Amino acid sequence: MIQHKLSIPNLKKEDERKISEALHDVWGVRNVKMNTQTNEAIISYDEDAGSLQDFQQAVIDMGYEANTNEEEI
Repeated sequence: MIQHKLSIPNLKKEDERKISEALHDVWGVRNVKMNTQTNEAIISYDEDAGSLQDFQQAVIDMGYEANTNEEEI
């Protein structure tokens, strides 16, 4: 299992739940931590099942901007 950060500009507290749910729907996700102060989601996932691009697309499909950081944390 690995972790990556996904930057979500203009993330608001009221958006946390629905974005978190969308990320949990992606295959392989184990945990999602949302942080509105840093506008980030930290995603723990099974790298054999999901990818950072899958998570980015899930957020974009919800109507938000999402920027990836390829660095593993």
